[in-house]
Amino acid sequence: MKVGLISLGCPKNQVDAEMMLASLQREGFEIVDYVDGADVVIINTCAFIDDAKREAIDNILDMAELKEQGVIGKIVVTGCLSEAHRLDIFNEIPEVDAVVGIGANNRIAEIIRSLTEKETVFDCPDVSCASLEGQRLLTTPEHWAYLRIADGCNNKCSYCAIPGIRGGFRSRKLETVVEEARQLAKTGVKELILIAQDTTAYGTDLYGSKKLPELINKLCMISGIEWIRLLYCYPDEVTDELIDVMAFQPKVLHYMDLPLQHADDKILKSMNRRGSQAQIRSLVEKLRSRIPDIVIRTTFMTGFPGEGEEEFENLAVFVNELEFDRVGCFTYSPQDGTPAASLPGEVNEETKKLRAEIIMEDQYSIVEEKSLGRIGKTYRVLVEEYDGYTDSYKGRTYMDAPEIDGNVIFTSQKEFAPGDFATVSITDYREHDLIGRAE
Repeated sequence: MKVGLISLGCPKNQVDAEMMLASLQREGFEIVDYVDGADVVIINTCAFIDDAKREAIDNILDMAELKEQGVIGKIVVTGCLSEAHRLDIFNEIPEVDAVVGIGANNRIAEIIRSLTEKETVFDCPDVSCASLEGQRLLTTPEHWAYLRIADGCNNKCSYCAIPGIRGGFRSRKLETVVEEARQLAKTGVKELILIAQDTTAYGTDLYGSKKLPELINKLCMISGIEWIRLLYCYPDEVTDELIDVMAFQPKVLHYMDLPLQHADDKILKSMNRRGSQAQIRSLVEKLRSRIPDIVIRTTFMTGFPGEGEEEFENLAVFVNELEFDRVGCFTYSPQDGTPAASLPGEVNEETKKLRAEIIMEDQYSIVEEKSLGRIGKTYRVLVEEYDGYTDSYKGRTYMDAPEIDGNVIFTSQKEFAPGDFATVSITDYREHDLIGRAE
């Protein structure tokens, strides 16, 4: 039986998909890279914000059309949308054959086999049934991989549905994370990207204290691993110990993903975010003082209920003054069951979008200035691919997380393969990419 899989949303969701693929392959299913002709198509969905929901629904509807045309067989919906909207999917899209909650991911092979005898399957046990352990069939290039260290979240930001979908924060045991990293290194993985809903809270549930620094130190001892990157760090949880590890462990990249969401104190409090703008400024100052070449990536939200002109101005000034290296900005969308969905002070869609555009336009000027300052500098670049049409290579520096940041486009008289490291001198820039020559 041929199975194709479409995975949407965040890297945590992608790891779920990789675990399902490994389970299916182990059970004798043929995994295909395309959907045409597949006996079963799995759509692993996201439901974090409205745009993610729309993308998920559009993909399901596309597959429903292919099913009607006889191009594909069964349709199985998994992931956060199936967890959050369970029976709604069956009711709204009758072409769907199975809705599988996150807690049933480890039974995906059994569920698909049962579709030969059952017309539809609905399997949504409690999310706590979801296993965080298991083999994965990597969907990333061979030289880098995500390493999920925990799932779920206890932060309970007022706008976020993830705790209701993914459940409470659950860390993996330190020794199992390290063992998985060892196995990834044996397959040729050189860059580990640590992920969780909140990586900085790692260990608090299992061990009663933050264990991310200890975990990183152990990962740095693994032969073959050369880069370790941190995503999804909660600002209130960044400790001096973690900063010290980043500063002194050579394998830890001077890169931190630090989603801040806003900078106005009133909005931060309404979002149920811990800390104030002053505390955030202090943290950024500390990071830059202790690690001068650190690259900080962050995200902001515009249009949260109660965000008037003054609150937005506070955010815009903050973004311009702190000059982050990488910024993403999205508009607020109310999520069912979250406290923010019932807050007064709704902001209209046009204003939300305009404010997000202002933030990103201002950020583009900051990025241009920073890129200009990198001309003439030399960086170690992890090679991703060769483009025969332009006779150039594409790679990433420590400043660039895959799939969300920019790249380095460079020429070379020497040949490189994906996963090699090149020393590249920067000669120019183009939008978010740097241009250079290998030495």
